[in-house]
Amino acid sequence: MKFVDEAHVEVVAGNGGNGCMSFRREKFIPFGGPDGGDGGRGGHVYAEADTNLNTLIDFRYQRLFRARNGEHGRGADQFGAAGDDMLLRVPVGTLVRDEETGEVIADLATPGQRVVLAHGGNGGLGNLRFKSSTNRAPRQSTPGQPGEQRRLLLELKVLADVGLLGLPNAGKSTFIAAVSNARPKIADYPFTTLHPQLGVVRVGEGRSFVVADIPGLIEGAAEGAGLGHQFLRHLQRTRLLLHLVDVAPFDPEADPVRDARSVVAELKKYDAELASRPRWLVLNKLDMIEPDERAALVAEIRRRLRPKGPVYAISALARDGLEPLLRDIDAFLRAAQREESAAPQPRDPRFAADEPSDAA
Repeated sequence: MKFVDEAHVEVVAGNGGNGCMSFRREKFIPFGGPDGGDGGRGGHVYAEADTNLNTLIDFRYQRLFRARNGEHGRGADQFGAAGDDMLLRVPVGTLVRDEETGEVIADLATPGQRVVLAHGGNGGLGNLRFKSSTNRAPRQSTPGQPGEQRRLLLELKVLADVGLLGLPNAGKSTFIAAVSNARPKIADYPFTTLHPQLGVVRVGEGRSFVVADIPGLIEGAAEGAGLGHQFLRHLQRTRLLLHLVDVAPFDPEADPVRDARSVVAELKKYDAELASRPRWLVLNKLDMIEPDERAALVAEIRRRLRPKGPVYAISALARDGLEPLLRDIDAFLRAAQREESAAPQPRDPRFAADEPSDAA
């Protein structure tokens, strides 16, 4: 199935039904009075996060979603029925934006989370509503209100704890295949990975985390080169970035340190906040280096890059050095979760007035 992480849609809520102007007219009842009912509300358009979906492919083929209109009011005190609502199911992690204003309408990051995308119009009032002691035969009613109509941009940002960063052929797909059940396509040419891959890594009884692999990021990606810059949004929800560096590139003139710096530079161009996130350096393909030269190579790369986080030397193909890395990732994520749960939750300003004042 093709992976689609961006879609343009138009949603149209239902119009409200018109109010009815009617009078009760029956034999032997000369003064029946007004009996026109109200119109029904138009249907809303909702979006709901669904864990069974992982792509926006459905919105590539259908782009217009219209809820039903409310029924018109009728005589004999009959009110119109409300229009049926329209429900759009989207993957968890979908960001909904207004295409015209750029406003973020909703961030559906929780399974089952539901939000209204377009409100249906209210139904009109029938002349029954205008009856009073001084106006016993009202000949007025109101039309139903139109429903909202919006053009929206749906952006999918996958939910993952750890994101893999690096040049094409740095071994990201091999790494995610070695530590999880994910089976991405692996080949010896650049841009093998064309869309994000997710893998669940199990590190113990009841403990696991999700790793996201995106297409490789190359120099000039900010200007549109390659594919990685297009998919960097999928790393914005991660807590930790693993920067994989190929220490044994095919090109003899390639410099792993220069390549690593180019990836970091492109990351900063895309999002400074993402670039400041914890990032660990993972030196991959160590099996391609002679055993007696590995320590010196790792020390040289560490000296030139001066990374802020820890440095790991691994071979994803040979599954060498993965256990210590996975244990440290698990410890880091559990510590981050404890900090988040211990942090005070922001108070809702709507209830601030109900709290007792210290001045009393």
